[in-house]
Amino acid sequence: MMVVDAHMHVPRLGTVALAWMQWAVDFGQDSPWRDVFGPDGDPVPARLDALLETEGVDVALLFAEYSPQATGIQPVEDLLPLIAYNPRRFRLVANVNPAVHAQPAAEAARQLDLGAVAVKLHPVHGAFRPDAEDLYPIYELCAERGVPVIVHTGGSIFPGSQPEAGDPRLMIQVIADFPGVTFVLAHGGRGEWYADAARMALACDNVWLDLAGLPPKRLPDYYGAFDLTELARKWIFGTDWPGVPGLARNVRAVAALGLPEDVLADVLGGNAARVYLRA
Repeated sequence: MMVVDAHMHVPRLGTVALAWMQWAVDFGQDSPWRDVFGPDGDPVPARLDALLETEGVDVALLFAEYSPQATGIQPVEDLLPLIAYNPRRFRLVANVNPAVHAQPAAEAARQLDLGAVAVKLHPVHGAFRPDAEDLYPIYELCAERGVPVIVHTGGSIFPGSQPEAGDPRLMIQVIADFPGVTFVLAHGGRGEWYADAARMALACDNVWLDLAGLPPKRLPDYYGAFDLTELARKWIFGTDWPGVPGLARNVRAVAALGLPEDVLADVLGGNAARVYLRA
C-alpha cells in the first residue's frame, strides 16, 4: 500500500528551542532520527530520503513552524533543499502565525507560491484563536486556491502553549463559513477533545483527522464512543516525526487495528493523496 506520512518536522536543529530537542529525544528514543542530521545540525537530504525509503514511506509532508515562544522558528526556506532533492517524495506545508507575520494571508500566499500543498495554523503554540476575524483572509485565500488548511487541535507539552486554543470546536463557525475548504484537525483533538473532533469529521465531508502524535494502538480507546471503521474513513496517517518510535513501526501498528483493507489503504495513503496531492 502507498504510505504518506502527512505530518513531519525536519528543522535545522540550530533553529529549535531546547524543549523541542528534549521532545524529540524523549519520544523518538527508539528511532534513528539523529542520523538524518549532519554534524552542524542541518538535515542531510540524501539521509532523510534514504530513511523514508527504508521505512516504506512514499510521500512525506514537511512542516514549517513559526512558534518562537514554544518550539522555535522552523522557516519554510530551510525545507526547500529537501523538497528540491526529491520533489516526488517531499512536499512542503506552509505555516503562518499572526504574532510573527504582520500580514498572515500575504505570508501564506508567499509560502504557497514556494510550492506548499497546505497551510498550517498552530493556535496553541501561537496563542491565538483560529476563528479570529483577522485569520479569515487566510481561509479566503485557501478557498480561492483550493488549498487545505491544517489546524493543530489538542494541547501541547511545550512551554508557552495555550491549550484552550486547541479546542476543535473553535473551528465550527469557520468550517461552516468555508464549506469549499478542506480542513484537517491535526492530532485528532488530542486530549480532552477526541470526541468533539470525531463528531466534526463525521458530520462534515470537508473535515479530516490526522493521527500525528497518537499511538495507533490507543486509537480504539481514544475514539471508543465511535464505530472505528466508520471514523477511520476520515483518518489521515501522520507520525509527528521525529517524536515517534519509528515510521514503519507506526504503519504496522495502524495495520494491526484490523481495519478493512480498503479503509486501511485510505488511512495510510489514499486519504492524504486526495486531500493534499489531488490524486
